[in-house]
This record gives sequence, structure tokens and C-alpha cells, in this order.
Amino acid sequence: MKKFTWVDAAALLIWLLPVAYIAYIYSSLPASVPVHFGMGGKPDRYGSKDEFIGTQAILMGASALVYLLMKYLPAIDPKKYVKYGEATFQKLAFGIVVFLTLLDIAIAFATVNSEFKIDKLILPIIGMLLAFIGNVMHSIKPNYFAGIRTPWTLEDNDTWRATHRLAGKLWFTGGLALTALVLFLPAKASTAVFMSGVAVMVLVPVIYSYVYFKKHRPQ
Repeated sequence: MKKFTWVDAAALLIWLLPVAYIAYIYSSLPASVPVHFGMGGKPDRYGSKDEFIGTQAILMGASALVYLLMKYLPAIDPKKYVKYGEATFQKLAFGIVVFLTLLDIAIAFATVNSEFKIDKLILPIIGMLLAFIGNVMHSIKPNYFAGIRTPWTLEDNDTWRATHRLAGKLWFTGGLALTALVLFLPAKASTAVFMSGVAVMVLVPVIYSYVYFKKHRPQ
């Protein structure tokens, strides 16, 4: 059984921040609140306060699940690869909790302030999360759970390392660039640009892993 560390305590406090914020704003919520936002960041569906709380609980649950999964990955890894990169997984887990907490609070803020364009908060937060993941991508050791897990990276350690070096640079610079762009572009354009950018960031490392493997491991 793993010990409860100061990192776990910090993650728990950060994870609980949305609870405090929602408790603070709950009395000011109208009976019908935005529960879904469409293109351009404007609400396109309304629901009860209970539905809003349910959505927030799901987001918090996802954050807790990711953190606990990454913390206990060594215990469920059949080949024990994760133990060689536990520090990286701990950093990833903590960062994801931070960014999902910010996302949770941003959604709650936009729910109270219905005139606020939520995309101006959510897309930059996601962009910074991508940049954060890119910053640690090169440190992820071969494993079954996280990273660019294609048939070619899982087959060959050199392909894994080369692909993650490229992906790390691409995700870091791409995440920062998308964060800056969506702050200045109009709402609909920013969503389209953001989604296109994420698609490129995902596809390029996958294609690169195949090309690198074929080049360095000819059949």
C-alpha cells in the first residue's frame, strides 16, 4: 500500500477547490442554469441545479480517477515498466488534477455569468494542459498506459523515444500557440482552429512513429 504523501495532500486540496467555489455560488444560481455550451461558447441547453451539480461531480470524479490510476499504475502493470518512470507519472497526475480543477471552476463561473464566453476560459486551459503534457512527454518511459502508444512505439524502444521527443516539442509549442490564438480569434474561428491544431498534434506523432520504425527497422 502506497503512503499518503505531501503531493497527495496538495492534489486533494486542489481537487476540493471546486466544491468550495460551488458552495459559495450555489445560492446565487437560478432555478434553470446552462448545462451545455455550443460553438462560440454560448449555452445551448439549460437544466436544473441538480443536473449542474451532477456534471461537476462527474468532472471531479474523472480527475480523482486519473490521479489514483496513475498513482497505482505500478501495481497493475503486468510487466512493471511503469516503475521506471513513476516520478513522471506523479507529475502528470498532479498536473491533470490542477488543470481539470481549473476547468471545473471555469464551467461553474460561466454558469453563474451566462454572458461570459466560456470558450475564452476552457480552450486556453486545455491548451495549457497540452503544453504541460508536452513538457513531460519526453520523460515517459515505454508502457501500456500513457504516451503515444502505437504498434510501432510499443514494438521498439528507439521508436518510442524518438516519437516522444518529437511529440513533446510539438505538444508544448502547439499547446502554447493554440492558447494564444484562441484568446484573440473570434469564438467560432477559435474553436475550429483549436480542434484542427489538436488533430495535427495527435496525427503527426502517430505517422512519425510508423515512418521512423520502417526506416530504422526494415523488414
